[in-house]
Amino acid sequence: MIRRSMQVLIMAALVGCAAESDPPLSAAEKSAIADSLKRLVVSAYDLTRPDPVASLMSLYPTGDSLVSASAGTVVRTRAQLEQQVKTFWTYVGSNMQKPKWEWTSMTIDVLSRDAAAMTSTYRIPHTTPQGETHLLGGAWTAVFARRGGRWVIVQEHLSDAPSSP
Repeated sequence: MIRRSMQVLIMAALVGCAAESDPPLSAAEKSAIADSLKRLVVSAYDLTRPDPVASLMSLYPTGDSLVSASAGTVVRTRAQLEQQVKTFWTYVGSNMQKPKWEWTSMTIDVLSRDAAAMTSTYRIPHTTPQGETHLLGGAWTAVFARRGGRWVIVQEHLSDAPSSP
């Protein structure tokens, strides 16, 4: 009786401790996820597309589950982030003539089927309204999560490149 009770307890412990998990991602699966995220980001930052603010905001969840840090501030809602993007576009983006977003590096680390991190650097050569060449750029780290079947940025940090003298 004691032996049978011990067997039942051991089996119960083993079943309780065993966690169901997905099999690890293959290299091909990781590559496919990384490639799809790269295409998503590059498309959203294509400055030839109409309505750049909507295009950029398409990368974020529709709810308020996000954290975005840039220019020394942190915002935690989609509405706050969208206001920052609109302000940037109104005062900076709309004055750039012939801007071209160039990705100078992009590394995507696929953490799971539903999570990935991207670190990239970029530059935006353009002409000012006065006809002078100008360059903006920086680095960006973003954490993506798959929500409702689509990839969205849930946390990010952007830092501007130092201005050229």
